[in-house]
Amino acid sequence: MRVNVISDVHGNAEDLATAGDGADALICLGDLVLFLDYHDHSRGIFPDLFGTENADRLVELRTARRFDEARELGRRLWAELDVDRETAIEAAVRRQYAALFAAFPTPTYATYGNVDLPGLWHEYAAPGTTVLDGQRVEIGGRVFGFVGGGLRTPMRTPYEISDEEYAAKVEALGEVDVLCSHIPPEVPDLTYDTVARRFERGSRALLDAIRRTRPRYALFGHVHQPLTRRMRIGATECVNVGHFASTGRPWALEW
Repeated sequence: MRVNVISDVHGNAEDLATAGDGADALICLGDLVLFLDYHDHSRGIFPDLFGTENADRLVELRTARRFDEARELGRRLWAELDVDRETAIEAAVRRQYAALFAAFPTPTYATYGNVDLPGLWHEYAAPGTTVLDGQRVEIGGRVFGFVGGGLRTPMRTPYEISDEEYAAKVEALGEVDVLCSHIPPEVPDLTYDTVARRFERGSRALLDAIRRTRPRYALFGHVHQPLTRRMRIGATECVNVGHFASTGRPWALEW
């Protein structure tokens, strides 16, 4: 049995179309949407609306953790554009989702990332795509548990929830063989991004569940350039499956 696992697709529909090749199933751990490419500031919803120069400035402010100034820049640009923000973003996300969900192979098991819009997924997920969040599924005789979304941050991305709500979803899974989430457990080596030079938010609830229930694997993404991609916590192999938007390659789990 082989399952290919990806995360942080961020608009890479071309490679997504072959991500399931050679596998019995594909698992996607979220962040399908590309709002802004931090490597190529000309790509994404933000530069499409406001241009590359403004995208350069936004990245500069966010990288410097000047989040209040970044939000003020966004407010000014939206006011100058004179269109409804939610309508414009939803239209752009819908265009991306139409291409991305069409590229998913059958079967695909997917959960949300922190930049996704969960309310739209049911419109685009084909019968061969199973969306899971705080839920379990059996694949090839192993039990996989899925926890979508991220925790609240100054970035205020679309699907951030409270620590309590996130912990409840983790608790609902019970014991699983493979724990799948968008964000990593709260371990410094797994949450530090070496390029952005900052710690992303990891989940204490995930870490506690790993120590308590001892799944064989904990799989996640979110941190694009982690200090450590793979480490063991007790009996559990923790794996950042990679930044699919840049690599175009899935991580394979075989048994």
